[in-house]
Amino acid sequence: ILHMLSVSLFYVCLLPLPSSSTFQSTGRSVGVRYTQGNWEGVLGTDLVSLPKGPNGTIAINIAAIQLSDSFFLPGIDWQGILGLAYPMLARPDSSVEPFFNSVVNQLGIPNMFSLQMCGAGLSDSSAVNPPAGSLIMGGAEPTLYRGSIWYTPIVEEWYYQVEVLKLEVGDQSLNLDCKEYNVDKAIVDSGTTLLRLPINVFNAVVETITRSSQIENFSSGFWDGTKLACWKKDENPMELFPKLSIYLRATNASQSFRITILPQLYIQPIVDTENNLGCFRFGMSPSSSGLVIGATVMEGFYVVFDRSQKKLGFALSSCAVSDGKPLSEIAGPFSAADVAADCSGGVLKEPVLWMISYALVAVCALILIGLLLLLLPCRHRDRGEITDESSLVRHRIK
Repeated sequence: ILHMLSVSLFYVCLLPLPSSSTFQSTGRSVGVRYTQGNWEGVLGTDLVSLPKGPNGTIAINIAAIQLSDSFFLPGIDWQGILGLAYPMLARPDSSVEPFFNSVVNQLGIPNMFSLQMCGAGLSDSSAVNPPAGSLIMGGAEPTLYRGSIWYTPIVEEWYYQVEVLKLEVGDQSLNLDCKEYNVDKAIVDSGTTLLRLPINVFNAVVETITRSSQIENFSSGFWDGTKLACWKKDENPMELFPKLSIYLRATNASQSFRITILPQLYIQPIVDTENNLGCFRFGMSPSSSGLVIGATVMEGFYVVFDRSQKKLGFALSSCAVSDGKPLSEIAGPFSAADVAADCSGGVLKEPVLWMISYALVAVCALILIGLLLLLLPCRHRDRGEITDESSLVRHRIK
Protein backbone atom coordinates (compact mmCIF):
# COMPACT_ATOMS: atom_id res chain seq x y z
CA ILE A 1 0.00 0.00 0.00
CA LEU A 2 1.37 3.40 -0.93
CA HIS A 3 0.96 6.20 1.57
CA MET A 4 0.16 9.63 0.13
CA LEU A 5 -0.47 13.04 1.68
CA SER A 6 -2.10 14.66 -1.35
CA VAL A 7 -5.24 12.52 -1.10
CA SER A 8 -7.58 11.90 1.83
CA LEU A 9 -9.36 8.57 1.43
CA PHE A 10 -8.37 4.91 1.41
CA TYR A 11 -8.33 3.70 -2.20
CA VAL A 12 -7.89 0.04 -3.11
CA CYS A 13 -7.53 -1.57 -6.51
CA LEU A 14 -10.32 -4.14 -6.72
CA LEU A 15 -12.22 -5.40 -9.75
CA PRO A 16 -15.12 -5.63 -10.07
CA LEU A 17 -15.88 -5.04 -6.36
CA PRO A 18 -14.19 -5.97 -3.07
CA SER A 19 -14.73 -9.55 -1.88
CA SER A 20 -14.99 -8.24 1.70
CA SER A 21 -18.25 -9.34 3.30
CA THR A 22 -18.53 -5.99 5.07
CA PHE A 23 -18.03 -3.74 2.04
CA GLN A 24 -21.10 -1.72 1.11
CA SER A 25 -21.23 0.36 -2.04
CA THR A 26 -22.80 3.81 -1.82
CA GLY A 27 -23.42 3.82 -5.56
CA ARG A 28 -21.45 7.06 -5.94
CA SER A 29 -18.81 7.19 -8.64
CA VAL A 30 -15.40 8.49 -7.68
CA GLY A 31 -12.32 9.22 -9.74
CA VAL A 32 -9.13 11.26 -9.76
CA ARG A 33 -7.17 12.58 -12.71
CA TYR A 34 -3.50 13.40 -12.17
CA THR A 35 -0.94 15.20 -14.33
CA GLN A 36 -0.03 11.71 -15.51
CA GLY A 37 -2.52 8.89 -15.08
CA ASN A 38 -6.00 8.56 -13.64
CA TRP A 39 -8.36 6.08 -12.03
CA GLU A 40 -12.10 5.55 -11.60
CA GLY A 41 -14.15 3.50 -9.18
CA VAL A 42 -17.02 3.43 -6.74
CA LEU A 43 -17.27 4.86 -3.23
CA GLY A 44 -18.24 2.52 -0.41
CA THR A 45 -17.80 1.81 3.28
CA ASP A 46 -16.04 -1.04 5.05
CA LEU A 47 -14.73 -2.18 8.41
CA VAL A 48 -10.97 -2.28 8.91
CA SER A 49 -8.52 -2.99 11.71
CA LEU A 50 -4.85 -2.09 12.00
CA PRO A 51 -2.85 -5.16 13.12
CA LYS A 52 0.22 -3.11 14.10
CA GLY A 53 -1.61 0.08 14.98
CA PRO A 54 -4.29 1.34 17.37
CA ASN A 55 -6.54 -1.45 18.65
CA GLY A 56 -10.10 -1.65 17.40
CA THR A 57 -12.19 -1.96 14.27
CA ILE A 58 -13.33 1.19 12.51
CA ALA A 59 -15.85 1.99 9.79
CA ILE A 60 -14.24 3.94 6.98
CA ASN A 61 -15.06 5.36 3.59
CA ILE A 62 -13.20 3.44 0.90
CA ALA A 63 -12.99 3.79 -2.85
CA ALA A 64 -12.77 0.61 -4.92
CA ILE A 65 -10.62 1.37 -7.98
CA GLN A 66 -12.14 -0.44 -10.96
CA LEU A 67 -10.29 1.22 -13.83
CA SER A 68 -6.91 2.95 -13.99
CA ASP A 69 -4.60 4.26 -16.68
CA SER A 70 -0.87 4.97 -16.18
CA PHE A 71 -1.43 5.17 -12.43
CA PHE A 72 0.05 1.99 -10.94
CA LEU A 73 3.67 1.70 -12.01
CA PRO A 74 4.45 -1.44 -14.05
CA GLY A 75 6.10 -4.25 -12.12
CA ILE A 76 5.20 -2.84 -8.70
CA ASP A 77 2.74 -4.70 -6.48
CA TRP A 78 0.85 -1.71 -5.16
CA GLN A 79 -2.66 -2.52 -4.02
CA GLY A 80 -3.91 1.01 -3.55
CA ILE A 81 -3.36 4.36 -1.86
CA LEU A 82 -3.71 5.32 1.78
CA GLY A 83 -4.58 9.02 1.81
CA LEU A 84 -3.96 11.06 4.95
CA ALA A 85 -4.71 14.60 3.80
CA TYR A 86 -7.51 16.89 5.00
CA PRO A 87 -11.27 16.67 4.18
CA MET A 88 -10.99 19.41 1.54
CA LEU A 89 -9.20 16.92 -0.74
CA ALA A 90 -11.67 14.08 -0.19
CA ARG A 91 -13.44 12.71 -3.26
CA PRO A 92 -16.12 12.92 -4.58
CA ASP A 93 -16.41 15.95 -2.23
CA SER A 94 -15.36 17.22 1.18
CA SER A 95 -18.49 15.81 2.87
CA VAL A 96 -16.86 12.35 2.77
CA GLU A 97 -14.94 11.74 6.01
CA PRO A 98 -11.27 10.94 5.27
CA PHE A 99 -9.53 7.83 6.56
CA PHE A 100 -7.42 9.43 9.28
CA ASN A 101 -10.32 11.54 10.55
CA SER A 102 -12.26 8.29 11.02
CA VAL A 103 -9.35 6.73 12.92
CA VAL A 104 -9.06 9.72 15.26
CA ASN A 105 -12.81 10.08 15.83
CA GLN A 106 -13.53 6.39 16.43
CA LEU A 107 -10.42 5.25 18.28
CA GLY A 108 -9.74 8.44 20.21
CA ILE A 109 -6.03 8.65 19.37
CA PRO A 110 -4.23 12.03 19.22
CA ASN A 111 -4.76 13.85 15.93
CA MET A 112 -1.24 13.35 14.64
CA PHE A 113 0.89 10.84 12.79
CA SER A 114 4.54 10.54 11.81
CA LEU A 115 6.35 9.05 8.87
CA GLN A 116 9.79 7.60 8.19
CA MET A 117 10.69 6.74 4.59
CA CYS A 118 13.81 4.60 4.20
CA GLY A 119 14.97 4.59 0.60
CA ALA A 120 18.03 6.84 0.59
CA GLY A 121 20.72 5.56 -1.76
CA LEU A 122 18.71 2.52 -2.88
CA SER A 123 18.05 1.87 -6.56
CA ASP A 124 14.60 1.10 -7.92
CA SER A 125 15.73 -2.47 -8.59
CA SER A 126 17.19 -3.09 -5.13
CA ALA A 127 16.04 -6.51 -3.92
CA VAL A 128 18.54 -7.15 -1.12
CA ASN A 129 17.45 -4.10 0.90
CA PRO A 130 14.18 -2.89 -0.62
CA PRO A 131 12.89 0.56 0.42
CA ALA A 132 10.83 0.45 3.61
CA GLY A 133 9.56 2.78 6.30
CA SER A 134 7.22 3.33 9.23
CA LEU A 135 3.89 5.08 9.73
CA ILE A 136 3.06 5.88 13.36
CA MET A 137 -0.54 6.92 14.08
CA GLY A 138 -1.23 8.98 17.17
CA GLY A 139 2.29 10.19 17.92
CA ALA A 140 6.01 9.96 17.18
CA GLU A 141 8.47 7.13 17.84
CA PRO A 142 11.76 8.41 19.39
CA THR A 143 13.80 5.44 18.13
CA LEU A 144 13.15 6.48 14.53
CA TYR A 145 14.85 9.87 14.70
CA ARG A 146 17.90 11.62 16.14
CA GLY A 147 18.08 15.00 17.86
CA SER A 148 15.25 17.51 18.18
CA ILE A 149 12.11 17.92 16.10
CA TRP A 150 11.90 21.30 14.35
CA TYR A 151 8.38 22.52 13.62
CA THR A 152 6.95 24.72 10.88
CA PRO A 153 3.31 25.91 10.79
CA ILE A 154 0.79 24.24 8.48
CA VAL A 155 -0.34 27.26 6.45
CA GLU A 156 -3.54 25.75 5.05
CA GLU A 157 -5.37 22.55 5.91
CA TRP A 158 -5.95 20.87 2.57
CA TYR A 159 -2.59 19.54 1.39
CA TYR A 160 0.05 19.85 4.09
CA GLN A 161 0.98 23.34 2.98
CA VAL A 162 4.05 25.03 4.49
CA GLU A 163 5.96 28.25 3.94
CA VAL A 164 9.37 28.06 2.24
CA LEU A 165 11.56 31.11 2.84
CA LYS A 166 14.59 30.40 0.68
CA LEU A 167 16.77 27.76 -0.97
CA GLU A 168 20.53 27.35 -0.97
CA VAL A 169 22.75 25.31 -3.27
CA GLY A 170 25.91 24.59 -1.34
CA ASP A 171 26.47 27.82 0.55
CA GLN A 172 24.95 29.99 -2.20
CA SER A 173 21.46 31.44 -1.77
CA LEU A 174 19.33 31.59 -4.92
CA ASN A 175 18.40 35.17 -3.94
CA LEU A 176 14.85 34.89 -5.24
CA ASP A 177 11.84 36.63 -3.76
CA CYS A 178 10.44 34.23 -1.17
CA LYS A 179 7.05 34.29 -2.91
CA GLU A 180 8.73 32.53 -5.87
CA TYR A 181 9.11 29.41 -3.71
CA ASN A 182 5.44 29.46 -2.74
CA VAL A 183 3.90 30.15 -6.16
CA ASP A 184 0.51 28.41 -6.11
CA LYS A 185 1.53 26.50 -2.97
CA ALA A 186 4.40 24.72 -1.20
CA ILE A 187 3.44 21.34 0.23
CA VAL A 188 4.90 18.21 1.81
CA ASP A 189 3.73 15.05 0.01
CA SER A 190 5.09 11.53 0.42
CA GLY A 191 3.18 10.45 -2.68
CA THR A 192 5.40 12.62 -4.88
CA THR A 193 8.67 10.93 -5.76
CA LEU A 194 10.84 13.92 -6.60
CA LEU A 195 11.49 17.38 -5.21
CA ARG A 196 9.30 19.48 -7.51
CA LEU A 197 10.19 23.15 -7.88
CA PRO A 198 8.43 26.09 -9.56
CA ILE A 199 9.98 26.60 -12.99
CA ASN A 200 11.95 29.75 -12.08
CA VAL A 201 13.28 28.09 -8.93
CA PHE A 202 14.17 24.87 -10.76
CA ASN A 203 16.11 26.78 -13.43
CA ALA A 204 17.97 28.74 -10.74
CA VAL A 205 18.88 25.54 -8.88
CA VAL A 206 20.23 23.84 -12.02
CA GLU A 207 22.17 26.95 -13.03
CA THR A 208 23.73 27.26 -9.57
CA ILE A 209 24.65 23.57 -9.43
CA THR A 210 26.34 23.66 -12.84
CA ARG A 211 28.12 26.93 -12.06
CA SER A 212 29.39 25.96 -8.62
CA SER A 213 30.16 22.27 -9.08
CA GLN A 214 32.91 20.40 -10.90
CA ILE A 215 30.55 19.26 -13.65
CA GLU A 216 31.66 20.05 -17.20
CA ASN A 217 29.85 19.44 -20.50
CA PHE A 218 26.92 17.82 -18.70
CA SER A 219 23.95 16.77 -20.83
CA SER A 220 20.84 18.94 -20.42
CA GLY A 221 18.82 15.72 -20.66
CA PHE A 222 19.98 14.77 -17.17
CA TRP A 223 18.43 17.89 -15.66
CA ASP A 224 15.11 17.57 -17.50
CA GLY A 225 14.77 13.87 -16.64
CA THR A 226 15.09 12.46 -20.15
CA LYS A 227 18.56 10.96 -19.67
CA LEU A 228 20.55 9.15 -17.01
CA ALA A 229 24.11 10.01 -16.03
CA CYS A 230 26.49 7.06 -15.69
CA TRP A 231 29.87 6.71 -14.05
CA LYS A 232 32.27 3.84 -13.50
CA LYS A 233 31.50 2.01 -10.30
CA ASP A 234 34.88 2.88 -8.81
CA GLU A 235 34.06 6.59 -9.18
CA ASN A 236 32.14 8.67 -6.64
CA PRO A 237 29.92 11.14 -8.51
CA MET A 238 28.51 12.53 -5.24
CA GLU A 239 31.72 14.51 -4.83
CA LEU A 240 30.71 16.55 -7.88
CA PHE A 241 27.45 17.85 -6.44
CA PRO A 242 26.66 20.32 -3.62
CA LYS A 243 24.25 20.04 -0.71
CA LEU A 244 20.75 21.47 -1.09
CA SER A 245 19.07 23.40 1.74
CA ILE A 246 15.45 24.49 2.24
CA TYR A 247 14.60 27.15 4.82
CA LEU A 248 11.18 26.83 6.47
CA ARG A 249 9.44 29.36 8.69
CA ALA A 250 9.55 28.30 12.34
CA THR A 251 6.58 28.35 14.69
CA ASN A 252 8.14 31.58 15.97
CA ALA A 253 7.34 33.59 12.83
CA SER A 254 10.44 35.77 13.20
CA GLN A 255 12.69 32.72 12.86
CA SER A 256 13.42 29.93 10.40
CA PHE A 257 15.23 26.62 10.36
CA ARG A 258 17.09 24.80 7.60
CA ILE A 259 16.72 21.23 6.35
CA THR A 260 19.60 20.04 4.18
CA ILE A 261 19.99 17.00 1.97
CA LEU A 262 23.27 15.66 0.66
CA PRO A 263 23.62 14.79 -3.04
CA GLN A 264 23.09 11.09 -2.25
CA LEU A 265 19.39 11.95 -1.84
CA TYR A 266 18.85 13.91 -5.06
CA ILE A 267 21.34 12.10 -7.31
CA GLN A 268 19.49 8.81 -7.29
CA PRO A 269 20.75 5.38 -8.41
CA ILE A 270 18.42 3.73 -10.89
CA VAL A 271 19.74 0.45 -12.25
CA ASP A 272 22.95 -1.48 -12.49
CA THR A 273 24.17 -1.69 -16.05
CA GLU A 274 26.73 -3.73 -17.88
CA ASN A 275 30.26 -2.50 -18.51
CA ASN A 276 30.80 -1.79 -14.81
CA LEU A 277 28.70 1.40 -14.80
CA GLY A 278 26.35 2.88 -12.23
CA CYS A 279 23.60 5.15 -13.55
CA PHE A 280 21.72 7.94 -11.78
CA ARG A 281 18.80 10.29 -12.30
CA PHE A 282 18.22 13.85 -11.10
CA GLY A 283 15.81 13.82 -8.16
CA MET A 284 14.21 17.17 -8.97
CA SER A 285 11.80 18.34 -11.65
CA PRO A 286 10.09 21.59 -12.71
CA SER A 287 6.51 22.15 -11.61
CA SER A 288 3.68 24.38 -12.80
CA SER A 289 1.56 23.62 -9.73
CA GLY A 290 3.74 24.65 -6.83
CA LEU A 291 6.71 23.40 -4.82
CA VAL A 292 6.41 19.83 -3.56
CA ILE A 293 8.73 18.42 -0.91
CA GLY A 294 8.47 14.81 -2.01
CA ALA A 295 10.30 11.58 -1.21
CA THR A 296 13.62 12.96 -2.48
CA VAL A 297 13.74 15.19 0.61
CA MET A 298 11.49 13.25 3.00
CA GLU A 299 13.78 10.20 2.93
CA GLY A 300 16.29 12.26 4.87
CA PHE A 301 13.94 13.07 7.73
CA TYR A 302 11.44 11.77 10.23
CA VAL A 303 8.36 13.91 9.58
CA VAL A 304 5.69 14.57 12.21
CA PHE A 305 2.23 15.72 11.08
CA ASP A 306 0.78 17.31 14.21
CA ARG A 307 -2.68 18.19 12.97
CA SER A 308 -4.00 19.12 16.42
CA GLN A 309 -1.40 21.89 16.76
CA LYS A 310 -1.45 22.71 13.03
CA LYS A 311 2.28 22.20 12.64
CA LEU A 312 4.65 19.89 10.80
CA GLY A 313 7.95 18.70 12.28
CA PHE A 314 11.28 17.53 10.85
CA ALA A 315 13.94 15.50 12.63
CA LEU A 316 16.95 13.56 11.35
CA SER A 317 15.86 10.09 10.27
CA SER A 318 17.65 7.14 11.83
CA CYS A 319 17.72 5.38 8.44
CA ALA A 320 19.10 8.28 6.35
CA VAL A 321 22.65 7.04 6.72
CA SER A 322 25.22 5.75 4.23
CA ASP A 323 28.51 4.15 5.30
CA GLY A 324 27.86 5.41 8.81
CA LYS A 325 27.47 9.03 7.70
CA PRO A 326 24.19 11.00 7.82
CA LEU A 327 22.68 12.07 4.51
CA SER A 328 20.70 14.97 5.95
CA GLU A 329 21.16 17.90 8.32
CA ILE A 330 19.01 20.30 10.35
CA ALA A 331 20.16 23.65 11.71
CA GLY A 332 18.63 26.73 13.31
CA PRO A 333 17.10 28.89 14.49
CA PHE A 334 17.92 31.69 12.07
CA SER A 335 16.47 35.17 11.87
CA ALA A 336 13.74 35.54 9.23
CA ALA A 337 14.07 39.33 9.17
CA ASP A 338 15.52 39.24 5.66
CA VAL A 339 12.33 37.81 4.11
CA ALA A 340 8.74 38.99 3.86
CA ALA A 341 6.43 38.53 6.83
CA ASP A 342 4.17 36.37 4.67
CA CYS A 343 5.79 34.57 1.74
CA SER A 344 2.61 32.68 0.92
CA GLY A 345 0.22 35.61 1.33
CA GLY A 346 -0.95 35.44 -2.28
CA VAL A 347 -1.73 31.73 -2.13
CA LEU A 348 -5.38 30.71 -2.14
CA LYS A 349 -6.86 27.27 -1.87
CA GLU A 350 -8.34 25.83 -5.05
CA PRO A 351 -11.98 25.79 -3.83
CA VAL A 352 -11.63 29.46 -2.89
CA LEU A 353 -10.31 30.22 -6.35
CA TRP A 354 -13.26 28.38 -7.86
CA MET A 355 -15.73 30.41 -5.82
CA ILE A 356 -14.01 33.66 -6.77
CA SER A 357 -14.02 32.62 -10.43
CA TYR A 358 -17.71 31.76 -10.32
CA ALA A 359 -18.49 35.07 -8.60
CA LEU A 360 -16.57 37.01 -11.25
CA VAL A 361 -18.34 35.14 -14.04
CA ALA A 362 -21.69 35.91 -12.43
CA VAL A 363 -20.85 39.62 -12.07
CA CYS A 364 -19.67 39.82 -15.68
CA ALA A 365 -22.83 38.06 -16.85
CA LEU A 366 -25.04 40.51 -14.95
CA ILE A 367 -23.16 43.47 -16.43
CA LEU A 368 -23.50 41.99 -19.91
CA ILE A 369 -27.22 41.43 -19.44
CA GLY A 370 -27.63 45.01 -18.26
CA LEU A 371 -25.83 46.33 -21.33
CA LEU A 372 -27.98 44.20 -23.60
CA LEU A 373 -31.12 45.57 -21.98
CA LEU A 374 -29.90 49.12 -22.54
CA LEU A 375 -28.83 48.58 -26.13
CA LEU A 376 -31.68 46.47 -27.46
CA PRO A 377 -34.58 48.62 -28.77
CA CYS A 378 -37.95 48.06 -27.20
CA ARG A 379 -40.68 47.38 -29.77
CA HIS A 380 -44.09 48.76 -28.81
CA ARG A 381 -47.11 46.85 -29.99
CA ASP A 382 -50.51 48.39 -30.62
CA ARG A 383 -51.72 47.50 -27.13
CA GLY A 384 -48.59 49.07 -25.61
CA GLU A 385 -47.08 45.69 -24.77
CA ILE A 386 -43.32 45.38 -24.47
CA THR A 387 -41.66 42.18 -25.70
CA ASP A 388 -38.19 41.01 -24.81
CA GLU A 389 -36.50 39.18 -27.65
CA SER A 390 -33.08 38.96 -26.04
CA SER A 391 -33.71 35.38 -24.84
CA LEU A 392 -32.08 35.97 -21.48
CA VAL A 393 -32.93 32.44 -20.43
CA ARG A 394 -30.29 31.17 -22.82
CA HIS A 395 -27.66 33.17 -20.97
CA ARG A 396 -28.29 31.78 -17.52
CA ILE A 397 -25.26 30.49 -15.64
CA LYS A 398 -25.75 26.78 -15.16
